[in-house]
Amino acid sequence: MLNKKVLRNPLRFKCVFCLLPLLVVQCMEAQNAGRLAVSKHAMVVSAEERATRAGLAVLKEGGNAVDAAVAIGFALAVTYPSAGNIGGGSFILVRMADGRASVIDARETAPIAARKNMYLDAAGRPVPLASLRGPLASGVPGAVDGLLLALRRYGTWGRVRVMQPALALARDGFRLKKYEANFLERQLPYFEQYPASMHVYTKNGKVYREGDLFRQTELAATLDRIARLGRAGFYEGVTADSIVAHMRRDGGIITHEDLREYVAVERRPLSGGYRGYTILVPPPPSGGGMALLQLLNILEGYARQDMQDLEPRTLHRAAEAMRRVYRDRWRFLGDPAFVSMPVDSLISKETAGRLRETITDESATDSRTLAPGGGLPHEGENTTHYCVVDRWGNTVSVTTTLNDVCGNKSVVPGAGFLLNNEMDDFSTAPGVLNQFGLPGSVANVIEPRKRMLSSMVPTIIIRDGKPVMLLGSPGGSRIITSVLQVMISVIDKGLRIDSAVARGRMHHQWIPDTLYVENGALPQNTIDILRSMGHAVKFTGPFGRVEGIVYNANKKRWEAASDPRGHGMAAGY
Repeated sequence: MLNKKVLRNPLRFKCVFCLLPLLVVQCMEAQNAGRLAVSKHAMVVSAEERATRAGLAVLKEGGNAVDAAVAIGFALAVTYPSAGNIGGGSFILVRMADGRASVIDARETAPIAARKNMYLDAAGRPVPLASLRGPLASGVPGAVDGLLLALRRYGTWGRVRVMQPALALARDGFRLKKYEANFLERQLPYFEQYPASMHVYTKNGKVYREGDLFRQTELAATLDRIARLGRAGFYEGVTADSIVAHMRRDGGIITHEDLREYVAVERRPLSGGYRGYTILVPPPPSGGGMALLQLLNILEGYARQDMQDLEPRTLHRAAEAMRRVYRDRWRFLGDPAFVSMPVDSLISKETAGRLRETITDESATDSRTLAPGGGLPHEGENTTHYCVVDRWGNTVSVTTTLNDVCGNKSVVPGAGFLLNNEMDDFSTAPGVLNQFGLPGSVANVIEPRKRMLSSMVPTIIIRDGKPVMLLGSPGGSRIITSVLQVMISVIDKGLRIDSAVARGRMHHQWIPDTLYVENGALPQNTIDILRSMGHAVKFTGPFGRVEGIVYNANKKRWEAASDPRGHGMAAGY
């Protein structure tokens, strides 16, 4: 449970980011984004209202948290095309009421025909957009196998029953809200390159408008095959034939063998401690878990009385911690089947102590002095997260992604779903000098059947053997720092989850050597001092859309909020 002293007296403790001003984000049509939802029994939060309602209906009908999470996952593939998917991948963190905890790694893999230089021209230069657009940008999808594995291992319902909400949404359709219609219109220039995308996301070439009925009959047929046949309904048969035909026709390399071979992997979560809490996160190929634990370890070493709110030194220390952690993420992490990684050492308190000793309070570190290496690969920000808690205390935290907005922009003809562009999450130009004259990473180079590194970090926090918080976010490389800042706002400051997810954020990722600050998050005098210390401060728009659930020990209830930067919904019963 959350520290009762903090909950009784929210001004008692001070910490990094505790008084960052509230970022005011207007979302005109958000359902209850930014608002607090409360419940005594069960709770769901996701980035999309209909998906939240689908999960909540499962819980009300007696399904457990995993049943609800699978229902949400398939519903998002229908209602949230920017990131919800069956053509991408995910990390599913499960913590059952009996203490069992597991990570289902449904990250995409490089096709068998993939090669490390496949996105370079004859001169060794990256080919523009080659790893971002069209079928060649796609890794082998893992989301379907991951959801089915979670249901099989930890759920209580069958496939057909748990997929009914998604099937109904696709088959019968739903009325588009204004922001949804506007989103599809903005994507039109990208969809125009792919006839199947135009077929699904326009009305015979005309844009959808607010209030239009949006039906997806081809996607409904694909979902029906999964419901009836399981993984064979996606990785074999009609759907697999459609994917491979799309690849052959439009320059992709995923084959029937790639699809048959794909298997989601069940892994043991990484576990760390922060001020008496146990933090559960995914291991590599999620680089987010290691990075989050390492950041918490570094920041925990500063005495609370030395971490004054809004003091530039406090923000400076946090930025310096981020700088070092992202360096280690680049330097060491990749797919554990291909790369040997000192993960236990990286997340140890001893390593954090040594890193903390290299931070000086007077000036910022030049990122180029930290390691002989280059920057992180591009990582798309259009991911989405959702959390579920059921009446029995089972909890699920899921982050799923297509990488960029609508993935590679191409719908599989006849199957009705978008494919990912996750190949861009590899180091697509190993050995090529970046703008700093440094070579690219080798731990995350493209290799056949390899999983690409990710920043996704679905998180479950335990206190006294009970779950007390679930968090996660989209945002590419900014996922880690978004989750970090919400977590410590709740734990150290005692903020309610709705206040914590709405607060302004900052981010540093080693390279580029820039401290990103959301517009309006810090006063100008603080920015001036940070710049005088050597930080290259750059203002940026909102980032991260954190979905969170917290247990309020005093009121004996669950509290949840969807980030006001988005249009999500938290609901319970």
